[in-house]
Amino acid sequence: MNERELEKQLKALANRRRLAILKYLKSHREAAVSEIADAIHLSLKATSKHLGMLAALDIVEREQRSLQMFYRLAAANSSTIKHILSLL
Repeated sequence: MNERELEKQLKALANRRRLAILKYLKSHREAAVSEIADAIHLSLKATSKHLGMLAALDIVEREQRSLQMFYRLAAANSSTIKHILSLL
């Protein structure tokens, strides 16, 4: 991973809502957008936007099942991201 990619990932993590999403996924392994939105008290639209940003940076993985999108922490996270997740 180069410095620019690391910078983008760290900027994505510098948001309390995205940290709350990651903390929820860490404890629940996998969840639908609606479950995450309810847990962090945020609208579906805003939650989806945050999850989209995390997915674009390969911090989370997504899988569509029927009409729902499910998210989980990416298995291939860098050591830096794994360390930050361990702090949550």
